[in-house]
Amino acid sequence: MTSIGIFGANGRMGRALVQVIKEQELSLAVATVRSGSSWLGQDAGELAGCGKLNLALTETSAAAVAEADVWIDFTMPEAMLEHLKLAVAAKKAIVIGVTGLSDAQYQQVQQASQHIPIVWAPNMSVGVNLMLHLVQTAAKVMGETADIEIIEAHHRYKKDAPSGTAMAIGTSIASSLNRDLAECAVYGREGITGEREHNTIGFATVRGGDIIGDHTALFADLGERLEITHKASSRTTFAQGAVRAALWLQNKQPSLYSMQQVLGLTKLD
Repeated sequence: MTSIGIFGANGRMGRALVQVIKEQELSLAVATVRSGSSWLGQDAGELAGCGKLNLALTETSAAAVAEADVWIDFTMPEAMLEHLKLAVAAKKAIVIGVTGLSDAQYQQVQQASQHIPIVWAPNMSVGVNLMLHLVQTAAKVMGETADIEIIEAHHRYKKDAPSGTAMAIGTSIASSLNRDLAECAVYGREGITGEREHNTIGFATVRGGDIIGDHTALFADLGERLEITHKASSRTTFAQGAVRAALWLQNKQPSLYSMQQVLGLTKLD
């Protein structure tokens, strides 16, 4: 059985991962937290609210990384890159659900994938990855005449905006229309902006409360509009997708894989 390790097991997603791994009766080998964390030594299962697992939270280290076959990381960009170095050194596969990466940080992920197998995705849920396919079809049919807007909402604690998922939706739409998202994206409107430029793709961001994650792609034409929406009601959906990716990744060759490939929506190269 594939043994799984979790970086940042004390975080919201870390706890959700522990719960899913226990529910699916999989092997959780290691659950780490940063050095000096007040959570050190606590039982991973008790912290996650799913009962005692007899697995104490331990510091992230080379020795800890060696104890699992594949790792899952939903921490922060800077921490993730440090974890990635450890994974490369230990030749361990890793699933990365960290968003808000800069171009330089993403390049480091790409470089690491030359040495180990990596799944990176801005969103691990099955529904969102299906949505990425649906918006491509909508863009091909309506994109030449409809105005396109992407609206996303998340909880008050989210640190990046627009969300990685919103950017992935925008990228999928832009690629279908042979547009460069970097050139056509509009991230905010204020004051007298003038008429909307048709070839732009707009982004609107909402932050508040405990919203897990809502995303809508709006195709607004004269006389009709199409809205493709995904709403997450629990972090469990992201954890389930990440665990699915971790199991799929075992024994894969070094490369950078997507959730589209994990789910069979896109063929392997």
